[in-house]
Amino acid sequence: MRNQPKYHFFKNTTYALNGLKDMISNETSFKIELALVLVLLPVLWLLPLDLLYKLVMFIALMGIPMAEAINSAIERVTDLVTLEYHEMAGRAKDAGSAVVFLSIVIFVVVWGFCLMRIFF
Repeated sequence: MRNQPKYHFFKNTTYALNGLKDMISNETSFKIELALVLVLLPVLWLLPLDLLYKLVMFIALMGIPMAEAINSAIERVTDLVTLEYHEMAGRAKDAGSAVVFLSIVIFVVVWGFCLMRIFF
């Protein structure tokens, strides 16, 4: 049996918004990445690119805060299990950090190629 309440769209939306609010309040990395998103979204809108390029760039940009949310969830669950150092806990946290790193690499590559289309 799962420890989960019955699905309810509006209640689940509230849970998601509470999670975002908590991350904005407590996660410095998420705040920085959110600021990056808020700065680059208007830039993206103004770029002279086809809609498809803008869509791909938007997905790459939004991948960063999504990866940070996954990383934060992994870190919080790991800390819930143990606050002491454990090799497996460290490996779990490193894997979460790798997700963030890979999302940033994808962002840089996608935006780099798309921006090269404008300038070259």
